Amino acid sequence: MNKTIIYSLVTTLCFCVACSKPQDPFEISKQHVGLLTDSTQVKDLKLIFSNDSIVRHIGGDEFTGNKNNIEILDKSGKKLLVLEPSEALDSTSVIQSVQIIDKRYKTDKNISKLSTFKDIDNNYKISRIDNLINSIVVTVKSLNASFTIDKKELPSNLRLDMDLQIEATHIPDNAKIKYFFINWH
Repeated sequence: MNKTIIYSLVTTLCFCVACSKPQDPFEISKQHVGLLTDSTQVKDLKLIFSNDSIVRHIGGDEFTGNKNNIEILDKSGKKLLVLEPSEALDSTSVIQSVQIIDKRYKTDKNISKLSTFKDIDNNYKISRIDNLINSIVVTVKSLNASFTIDKKELPSNLRLDMDLQIEATHIPDNAKIKYFFINWH
């Protein structure tokens, strides 16, 4: 009888391991960007990006407010991501935000840096639109994402008035994403 139970457990375990799919290194969701998660610490980056290069810009002055961003480059030197830790110069600090640079990073709804405003609007509920000096920021809370669109993409009558409440209907469908961030913490 014990052999039957053990055999059943081993078979079930093998089935579960075989059915689990590996993490896509370019998939974006609310809690992860590729193999990065919202609880990844700076000290874990070498393991996660073992096939890539990690570039840390260490500022000499902690009073500047610079978080010492970390760039992730592939082996050919192409920038993939820019990471901002929550605390400067702390290896136990978690990643606070991830700027998506490489077009291969996509959400499950195929949103990438190459997407347009229409792609975002058709696939996600827009939580907020902020009107800044030279850009607008479209926030999708369900994804923890912020998409920056240059005001040059807007009609000319909407570019200069910073007090104007920009609505989704004001943004052209073909407006391109300038910056794409996933924000944690």
